Amino acid sequence: MKLSDFEMEPRYPGADVAQAGRVQLDFGKYTLSVITGGYGDVDAPYEIAVFSEGEFVQLSGITAPDDDVEGWLTESHVNCIITKLYLITAIAPTQVSVRMK
Repeated sequence: MKLSDFEMEPRYPGADVAQAGRVQLDFGKYTLSVITGGYGDVDAPYEIAVFSEGEFVQLSGITAPDDDVEGWLTESHVNCIITKLYLITAIAPTQVSVRMK
């Protein structure tokens, strides 16, 4: 289970996913949102947030205390977060499509 196993989708119509992409992964109780074009740069382009029932949640070891999002992440960092959420939930992630029309 790693980020490259899933398809990054444009965050808005016509967007280049390298600059404005997103993928949402469902882990049952939690949804992991991964975007590009948020808090990041060319070497660490990913930003993540975790949701439960549509609300931001903070999880130790995934987001910083009192912070809903974690930015400036590499693909390796995101892969570790995917693994942590799998270990927490015991549910293999499935991609939630958020394709725009």
